[in-house]
Amino acid sequence: MVDIGYTMMTEQAGPRELVNHVVRAEEAGFDFSVASDHSSPWLRSQGHAPYVWSVLGAAAQATSRIPLMTYVTCPTVRYHPAVVAQKAATVQLLSEGRFRLGLGSGENLNEHVVGAGWPAVDVRHEMLEEAVEIIRALFDGGHVTHRGTHFDVDSARLWDLPDPPPPIGIAVSGDRSCELAGRLADLVIATEPKGSLIDAFDRHGGAGKPRVGQLPVSYDPDRGAAIGRAHGQFRWFGLGWKVNSELPHPDSFEAATQFVTEDDVASAIPCGDDPDAFVEAVRPYVEAGFTEVALVQIGGDAQEPFLDWSEKTLLPLLRETFA
Repeated sequence: MVDIGYTMMTEQAGPRELVNHVVRAEEAGFDFSVASDHSSPWLRSQGHAPYVWSVLGAAAQATSRIPLMTYVTCPTVRYHPAVVAQKAATVQLLSEGRFRLGLGSGENLNEHVVGAGWPAVDVRHEMLEEAVEIIRALFDGGHVTHRGTHFDVDSARLWDLPDPPPPIGIAVSGDRSCELAGRLADLVIATEPKGSLIDAFDRHGGAGKPRVGQLPVSYDPDRGAAIGRAHGQFRWFGLGWKVNSELPHPDSFEAATQFVTEDDVASAIPCGDDPDAFVEAVRPYVEAGFTEVALVQIGGDAQEPFLDWSEKTLLPLLRETFA
């Protein structure tokens, strides 16, 4: 049985709304939740970017069952890894063990804001590996001093340490990130249903570990409205990771997607209210070996209708289909 999750997409809703949405997702029966960690929306039309760690703390108190997870945090430029370890430990305590720390090598869109520049991809992978080493050392307890290639830590300690610490997931998009995830992570994260990513993760030590995917959807009884909303807010999705990780500003994504049509978006994202279309969009993830799939309902003001429909129609059908 594949677990079906709900995405708190911080780029499209404010902090109070995000917490209200995950409370409703828990009531609707979603198996888990994930939350993006952005300093900027992808496109201006999305219009939001609250601090996700405050949202997670509030969500931990407002919910009682649904697991929480960052999807994903970059622990290298905007945040120092020692700070990420402290934040993750605190959310794990607040949620009473329901938190997983999803990590990735990041996007220029979010990381450039601190003025430290945007490293080449091979350097970003080096930084991620060193960051995970620091975070795990702090999760192990005691004082940590580290003098590394990219980071220094001076006698840091987590004074409020959860037991167990949060599992660590690593986002993958190619061979190098799969090697890192297989060797260093407790679970793997991907946004594309590629069996090759799962195979590479398994080959490098990930066999038997959870693998979490993510799928954008646009529910609306008016299919035209669903397509228009998806095009207006999510047409950047098809650019691919090599592009998405490099562009620095929402206006850059606006320019890069100026020739993407509504038909292009409708062919890639299930739109409307036909539950079978949504099921068929999940199927490639299941066939590729993913054990969890988090749905992203596009549009901050479209969450409540989607959650009601999911509870009554979509979730029962998904569970019946993939049981």
